[in-house]
Amino acid sequence: MVKKTVRDVEIKGKKVLLRVDYNVPLSDKGEIEDDTRIRETIPTLQYLIDHGASIILMSHLGRPKGSPDPKFSLHQVAAQCLEPLLKRKLQFAADCSGNEAKQKAEALSPGEILMLENLRFHPEEEKNDPIFAKNLASLGDLMVNDAFGASHRAHASIAGIPKYIPAVAGFLLEKELNALSPLLLNPPRPYIALLGGAKVSDKLCVLKNLLLKVDAVLVGGGMAFTFLKAQGFAVGNSLVEETQIDAVKKLLETDGKKIKLPSDCLAASSLQSPEQTMNVTFSKDPGSMANLQGFDLGPASIQAFKNFIEETKPKTVFWNGPMGVFEVPEFSKGTFEIAKALGAAAKEGASVIVGGGDSVAAVHLLGLAKGMTHLSTGGGASLEFLEGKTLPGVAALVDAESSIPK
Repeated sequence: MVKKTVRDVEIKGKKVLLRVDYNVPLSDKGEIEDDTRIRETIPTLQYLIDHGASIILMSHLGRPKGSPDPKFSLHQVAAQCLEPLLKRKLQFAADCSGNEAKQKAEALSPGEILMLENLRFHPEEEKNDPIFAKNLASLGDLMVNDAFGASHRAHASIAGIPKYIPAVAGFLLEKELNALSPLLLNPPRPYIALLGGAKVSDKLCVLKNLLLKVDAVLVGGGMAFTFLKAQGFAVGNSLVEETQIDAVKKLLETDGKKIKLPSDCLAASSLQSPEQTMNVTFSKDPGSMANLQGFDLGPASIQAFKNFIEETKPKTVFWNGPMGVFEVPEFSKGTFEIAKALGAAAKEGASVIVGGGDSVAAVHLLGLAKGMTHLSTGGGASLEFLEGKTLPGVAALVDAESSIPK
């Protein structure tokens, strides 16, 4: 770590603003569907409790558009998940700013926890408003950033607060940086990446950067169709980003030998008709995919990708993005089979890093999570970090060699 962590500072008797990323998926009934991001912050929380800090928790949840929305209240996160995990009652402030938050923060005793209401109920959060940031900072003596998944955003609670009080990394942020940093350096080879998901535009920058470092990239998901169309293959009504065709052609010209694409897909007339699925081998015949859309890797592509992983015997793997619309059972096989192949590679000693909510969800569904080297809690943050960008939330932390006033 080139930044100070919570281990490097005196926290006994201090009021600590702990920025977490509790932006968890919720069901229509408001139930938490995946509590991974919450569980991953428990070591930092427990450390702060054990070392005598008073804790003021801050997070966002969902997209409330800058005004209060009960659907996105963090009260449900505290009651449903955090209190049972910590086995203690939390206090709650109905606003993250104002007199109630100030009074409850001042009254906290060591070991007590106050959760503030959703930061994004205020438009000033995403605007990185300095007055809003200063008001948040006034609640504590020190900030700990454990919100890796939000650290690529220059928001008030991420990049603004550290202008007023010192900020250091929590254990989750430290773990994420320690797991992802080697992927940008010179990790053990062979080193392969697998990229999926819907859009090329979401992954193009990270793909360009990874191609400078990896031995091969396997491309699946909806983004594969833009690559295939750029090569002249018929893709029917499949998702294609026409604005990215030229950029993809350039990549194929310069790094085509490193890029592995599917040879077939499972297609249907629409996502609403999965029972009418058919397997299509890609060709340049315009009629081959007429009125069809591709929604998953075909059997030949699945086998080819699995064979490549097994024969390459990678020492380092990065995977981000599903290979198909895996939420629909008929189109889940590509994602699940690739996850199993990476689980087998991890058992053989490969360092397997998985990023992105859908990829991580697939690993959990198959019971493979414990076998992977690292499951990243930050989809967008992971990608921007691997693009080589400096994350605002990391840049704002105190440098490891700097001193912090007592």
